[in-house]
Amino acid sequence: MTHNITPWDVSGEIDYGKLIREFGVYPLKELPAVFNKEVFFRRNFVFAHRDIQRILEAIHNKKPFVMMTGLMPTGKFHLGHMLLAQQMIFYQKLGAKIYIAVADIEAYNARNQSLEDSKKIAVEEYIKNYIALGLKAENCEIYFQSERSKNAKKANAYYRLQNLLARYATFNEFKAVYGEISPGKMIVSLLQAADMLHAQLPEFEGPVPVVVPVGIDQDPHLRLARDMAAKIKNPSFIQLSSTYHMFVPGLGGGKMSASDPNSFIALTDDAKTVEKKINKYAFSGGRDTLEEHRKKGGVPEIDVSFQYLKAFFEPDDKKLQKIYDDYKSGKLLSGELKKIAIDKINAFLKEHQKKRNEAGKVLNKYLA
Repeated sequence: MTHNITPWDVSGEIDYGKLIREFGVYPLKELPAVFNKEVFFRRNFVFAHRDIQRILEAIHNKKPFVMMTGLMPTGKFHLGHMLLAQQMIFYQKLGAKIYIAVADIEAYNARNQSLEDSKKIAVEEYIKNYIALGLKAENCEIYFQSERSKNAKKANAYYRLQNLLARYATFNEFKAVYGEISPGKMIVSLLQAADMLHAQLPEFEGPVPVVVPVGIDQDPHLRLARDMAAKIKNPSFIQLSSTYHMFVPGLGGGKMSASDPNSFIALTDDAKTVEKKINKYAFSGGRDTLEEHRKKGGVPEIDVSFQYLKAFFEPDDKKLQKIYDDYKSGKLLSGELKKIAIDKINAFLKEHQKKRNEAGKVLNKYLA
């Protein structure tokens, strides 16, 4: 089983056990009960961590902490992005201050996208969906890498940190982490380290623990930021905590790709589009013939419709288990499983899109 995993490219069969060993992260074991109410923790979609204990202590002792994340403002907002958004909302409910960086400088350097296009996509595709999913404006700071703050002291502190960090990473470290490296990618990774660490500066929250939930492909950014944080003494930082979630499979299997509309369900897709995409493109764990399926049963583990129910759309564990058992035994057919997924996805999207349309009215509360 081979895979290629970098912050800019994910390909091949993904072996999460192997990635835990390769990247030196730790499997997520026992979590407080409040975590297990959430599907993504209970069903192990968030599967690994570094230094989560610091965050669990802050939650337990009702002490301040920050959840920091970023968004890459390219393409449509899809189910893969929703997994991270749900984690943001979960931590916000537990008392976290939320920091969201719009990676418009990264999109400019790594994807050749203009700052203007990045701003438009960030607002229309991401921020409106975050609001509809339940992100609150209170205790939430959304900013663009190209313009951190209108407050000069804050903006200066953020960009100064990026430049100070440059002293604590070598070219060889960049190369080891990223492989092929360009000045643009170096600048981006220093800016991302500043994104992850700057909440702890006195101009922002001061010394507080910070958790960064990411897909495992983004771990190189974390490793570099943690290395720099450990070396820099003035300012000094509490070491970053991080959690790692699995990739939500694309319709054809593999990772969802925002550049391939037939690989994802977007949160703006209408009911007919969802039906067409699931029926036409969703990889099935069913057998080649009806007779064979009844005899041998389906394979829910590789069936994309089942994976979507498991990740998002069937929160009831007993109902999910029944679907799993019926499909595995051959009692439930592939087309019937797809129908269950289509109905549940469309019921969710109908409500979500109403909320998204309303989100435009409160946007200014989120964009400082």
